Amino acid sequence: HRLDQAGAILVAKLSLGALAMGDRWYGGMTRNPWDPDEGSSGSSAGSAAATSAGLVGFALGSETLGSIVSPSRRCRTTGLRPTFGRVSRHGCMALSWSMDKIGPITRSVEDAALVLGAIHGADGLDPTAVEGRAFGWPARLSPQTIRVGYIKGEGEEDEETLEALGELGFTLSPVPLPADIPVWQMMVILTAEAATAFHEFTRDGVTEGLNTWPDEFRKGHFIPAVDYLRANQIRSKLMQEMAQLFEGIDVLVGGGRDELGISNLTGHPTVALPNGLTEVDGKIAPRALTMTGRWFGETTLLQVAHAYQQLTGHHLSHPPGFA
Repeated sequence: HRLDQAGAILVAKLSLGALAMGDRWYGGMTRNPWDPDEGSSGSSAGSAAATSAGLVGFALGSETLGSIVSPSRRCRTTGLRPTFGRVSRHGCMALSWSMDKIGPITRSVEDAALVLGAIHGADGLDPTAVEGRAFGWPARLSPQTIRVGYIKGEGEEDEETLEALGELGFTLSPVPLPADIPVWQMMVILTAEAATAFHEFTRDGVTEGLNTWPDEFRKGHFIPAVDYLRANQIRSKLMQEMAQLFEGIDVLVGGGRDELGISNLTGHPTVALPNGLTEVDGKIAPRALTMTGRWFGETTLLQVAHAYQQLTGHHLSHPPGFA
């Protein structure tokens, strides 16, 4: 509705992985425009593929655990997963009520900022969507006042990337992610909530075309309430530790798989953007960079990402055969 009010025109409803998993739907695969032999990843598969190919100016995606970030990395788009509660989820399929988010997939950070500006805020239809959290664009902070943390030894943040960020004037410092917290064991939260959301499928024996969800739903019925509640207790501790980490920085660059799990559990915003190309097994493969910001800190997060894109120009490359 807000996009309609902003003048956007709906031109397509795009594919996604069945029940928000991967790039497979009804036995078919959504393909990556950069390499049609491989899938686009997902679950926001069609949104990333169509945007990468230039078939649409932007698309919306949803993420519970990587469904905006992952296809954006694969298809070399810019994908923004906003802070939990930043954008209303009304009308979107519920998978995990405490982890689902909706955000834009675009070719550039500038476009992602414009779309977020149109869709953020409460609408009275999703009780988790909040009002009163400003988002301003363009961002006007001095780069020298923005502190950028990075994870040492992750490999994704190579010297070239860090040098570019330093050249832009940002203050760089190595930071550790929260340690000794069982991030992936805490995904019982997602499994239990998804099993609840699709209880009728399990009860009625519906399995066809649902990827591997039926097994996950069955597992969810055997998760003790104590385990679910305990995982949420640890999740609160993780949120406190991430809040402490962001007392010393404004933006976190990279972090890999663990950071993806952490930030989805804590609800911090993340942007994924193209970071050049490399060669793997004789084939050209995309490189990507992720940046994560403070809760409701999308303005600063996107300022850093936009400045990096303007300097490097990685987002200007298009798949062969697509303008």
